[in-house]
Amino acid sequence: MKYQHILGMASAKTRKGESLGYLTGICYLSPAKLSLVINVCPWAGNCRKICLNWAGRGAMNSVQKARRNKTVLYKENRGLFMENARLDILALERKAKREGMTPCVRPNGTSDIRFHHLVVPSTGKTLMQEFPHIQFYDYTKDFVKMGEYLMGKLPNNYHLTFSYDGDDTNWLDCQGILAHGGNVAVVFRKTIPTEWRGYKVIDGDHHDLRFLDPQGPVIVGLKAKGRAKKDQSGFVVDL
Repeated sequence: MKYQHILGMASAKTRKGESLGYLTGICYLSPAKLSLVINVCPWAGNCRKICLNWAGRGAMNSVQKARRNKTVLYKENRGLFMENARLDILALERKAKREGMTPCVRPNGTSDIRFHHLVVPSTGKTLMQEFPHIQFYDYTKDFVKMGEYLMGKLPNNYHLTFSYDGDDTNWLDCQGILAHGGNVAVVFRKTIPTEWRGYKVIDGDHHDLRFLDPQGPVIVGLKAKGRAKKDQSGFVVDL
């Protein structure tokens, strides 16, 4: 079985979590239709053009190639992809134990896949089922998945935060999520307010560990980074 790393453990997002005692593994794929073989962000909207896929080390050709290779593997050999993800989580556990940290996993770094439905062939279980002691978390624009999460239909160790996209339909979805106690991530251009549209706003840039956020309804404020600083689509909010 050819082994290909699925999870990465070193990024600006994970370092903040390490200061809090968490070691995070994140899966970065080629977002939306960038891989040309599969759309791993079927609910993406205004975020497509300013995706953090190109932020930091993502601007390097070698990193983009690695992400595309993983995406191609996901499309062409889903079973092998999941087996490799499982091996990466086992490695993450070992590393976290050596360093006295708590492991956690963000399956969708630059994608929006329903990982809680994907089974590892050798175990017959999803990653969340096989590793119930590990916290998984994601941002999502998948309204159905978010609804299942709020109704308690997702694994107990999988935390979701809904994402604001800037259009009226998405905001209606956000209001529904907030009304049922969910949290919504919103990107602000320069400063993160303490309140927005009548909802409390917390600073989500202190760390990426969204499962540590207070229970909603709460807006998780994120400051625009990279290409998002020049966004005029509505995705980035001007106060």
